[in-house]
Amino acid sequence: MQENYYLFFFLALLAEILGTVSGFGSSILFVPLASMFLDFKLVLGITAVFHVFSNLSKIYLFQSGIDKEIALKLGIPAVIAVIIGAILTHYIPQKQTELGMNVLVFCLAIYLLGGGHKKIKQSDSNLYIGGGISGFLAGLIGTGGAIRGLTLSAFQLPKDIFIATSALIDMGVDTSRAIIYVANSYFTKEYIVFIPFLIGISMTGSFLGKKILHYMPEKVFHYVVLGIILLMSAIQTGKYLIQ
Repeated sequence: MQENYYLFFFLALLAEILGTVSGFGSSILFVPLASMFLDFKLVLGITAVFHVFSNLSKIYLFQSGIDKEIALKLGIPAVIAVIIGAILTHYIPQKQTELGMNVLVFCLAIYLLGGGHKKIKQSDSNLYIGGGISGFLAGLIGTGGAIRGLTLSAFQLPKDIFIATSALIDMGVDTSRAIIYVANSYFTKEYIVFIPFLIGISMTGSFLGKKILHYMPEKVFHYVVLGIILLMSAIQTGKYLIQ
């Protein structure tokens, strides 16, 4: 069992590094990886707690790049929607929802890789819609960072602004759902011992991710964001189709 936990923490570190480099957080990688070791509702609880520390690390490391206007316009509907999604985890089939999300995200990533972002207006309405959808999915299935990442990618933000703004939004989202998950006993007392390790992993992964980003050109960064989203959505879709 201990060996499995060592692997679990290593994969969490890998997810945190890639989540920092891509700019949309580790949950899109961490949730499917953690689900191989733990019950899904426990994964939701651990992911939310893990992300709180992860976002604090990113906000500290990238604080000079926060775009407060975008953070508020995307973040407020995300926080409202994540509460709704977290409450509905008891009632909505999660596998079907996750499959639908991954198919949608895959198509959107292809669209944006083909230059589709040039056709999307950088409007407040797109921020409200992207925030609402990403927040709702984060509450319901544990990960909405892909939708938030796609929304921010359409705005072609510089990488530091992208990551810092995304982390600030995610902080509000994850704090809100963490409270609901813990209240519903998704994060049980026996796993409190994980918290020191998750804090260390979040700080280390964010730091290493920032170092990698230092050598990454802006154009490459946007392709990395979309490429990772595309890869993960394809893997997740394939997993459900072959079950």
